[in-house]
Amino acid sequence: MTEKVSSVFWSTLVISLIMVVWGATSPGTLESITTTAQTFISNKLGWYYLILVTLLVIFCIFIIFTPYGKIKLGKADEKPEFTRLSWFAMLFSAGMGIGLVFWGTAEPMSHYAGNAPTAETGTPAAIKEAMQYSYFHWGIHAWAIYAIVALVLAYFKFRHDRPGLISATLYPIFGERVNGLFGKVIDTLAVFATIVGVATTLGFGAVQINGGLSFLTDIPNSFSSQLIIIGVVTVLFMISAWSGLGKGIKYLSNANIGLAGILFLAMFILGPTIYILNIFTDTLGAYLANLVAMSFRIAPLNPENREWINNWTIFYWAWWISWSPFVGIFIARVSRGRTIREFLVGVLLVPSIVGFLWFSTFGISAINIQQQGIADIASLATEESLFGTFQNYPLGIVLSIVAITLIGTFFITSADSATFVLGMQTTYGSLNPGTSVKLTWGVTQSAMAAVLLYSGGLQALQNVLILAALPFSIIMILMTVSFYKALKKEKYLVAKDPKPKKEKRKEKKGGIDSDDQTAPATK
Repeated sequence: MTEKVSSVFWSTLVISLIMVVWGATSPGTLESITTTAQTFISNKLGWYYLILVTLLVIFCIFIIFTPYGKIKLGKADEKPEFTRLSWFAMLFSAGMGIGLVFWGTAEPMSHYAGNAPTAETGTPAAIKEAMQYSYFHWGIHAWAIYAIVALVLAYFKFRHDRPGLISATLYPIFGERVNGLFGKVIDTLAVFATIVGVATTLGFGAVQINGGLSFLTDIPNSFSSQLIIIGVVTVLFMISAWSGLGKGIKYLSNANIGLAGILFLAMFILGPTIYILNIFTDTLGAYLANLVAMSFRIAPLNPENREWINNWTIFYWAWWISWSPFVGIFIARVSRGRTIREFLVGVLLVPSIVGFLWFSTFGISAINIQQQGIADIASLATEESLFGTFQNYPLGIVLSIVAITLIGTFFITSADSATFVLGMQTTYGSLNPGTSVKLTWGVTQSAMAAVLLYSGGLQALQNVLILAALPFSIIMILMTVSFYKALKKEKYLVAKDPKPKKEKRKEKKGGIDSDDQTAPATK
């Protein structure tokens, strides 16, 4: 390996390989220990996850409505690198992924017909709960987690020229210590959380591709099939990684958006369109009306409801936290030159609305089949529910083929992008990490996905995810505090400008910009 790598590369690689070897040689022990630890965290620290994520939402909203929102993620005269439309498209691409395709029908169907949050399953009340909790898990709270990490990284990288590392964002708190062992530990935790988050998503992708192929053909739904799928896709995304960021990820991202758009529009038109629109409108109101209650719901007096929260809400918050370094770096990189206010409004709202429309279209299409008694979608395996839904609408086979292709391209794109981000984080923040570094991380994350599936399937994926997210959640708190501390030092803020508003208006009339007292008068 000729590239200059940091000690973070070697330490994280060793930890990851230990996990892989452990899972391969003693899968039962790995599953048992991770299940015990996951249960402890969910039961004892569930309140912590709920409060933390809700506070992040509040902090984002606070920043939007303060003078800090005028600060640019870059120099004062810097313009955005991408048009607003292109930027929104990239946020959409970041918000879409294997997870959204995997859970698009499975989550609403589970809440409606399997185990509703509070309502009786199979009832109209269960439909409303199914949709509003799907919005809750994939909406503003999820994107607040991503937004904080992306915002802090972009602020320190583009405005203060700090390295693009998680540790560099903590300089206002810890000073030069971030350049030593302490900073290395921070970056190691961030890299490991990213590996686990991406490996989990790759595991979901392999399971759903296998589920789709099994549903449509005689290919068995088994670990062996999933291992072959992981192997094939690993070769494909490594070819993409070898071709470079500008070629591989760009072309695949464009393909993702196109395929996702085709799949969405086809399901919207072929499905119960008016029913989808009505339920979307009604449940969006329910989501907004109950947002505060859902944010703090922990159900301490109802063990059954508490278990539901652990299995769904706590799992999702951990998933988003573990993915936040990866997604955060991507969003930060494409947001240079935008103001903090524009950034937060765009990141919180655009992907959330896309997700709401996606869940309404696919979730209600599946629930409608179940309601009408046409087919029992609820009885299908989680990874097969999407394909079971397609089977009961026109062009079902075509839609299934498109969906499998979309999952595959998302699989490749996520893994390809992750190898770049991991390479960047382990080569001193380099914007062009070497190919051998990227390929090393590509093999590692695929191996971890395979081992987790081998040691316990989807449950093992969820267990390790919750474990990896806990330490990084503490880093997120420190990042937020560090960011706010740095904001308060900004000298040009309107809030700190001692000139009264009348004086500013006079200066502007005279052709002098209030922020640039050296500008000549033109009148």
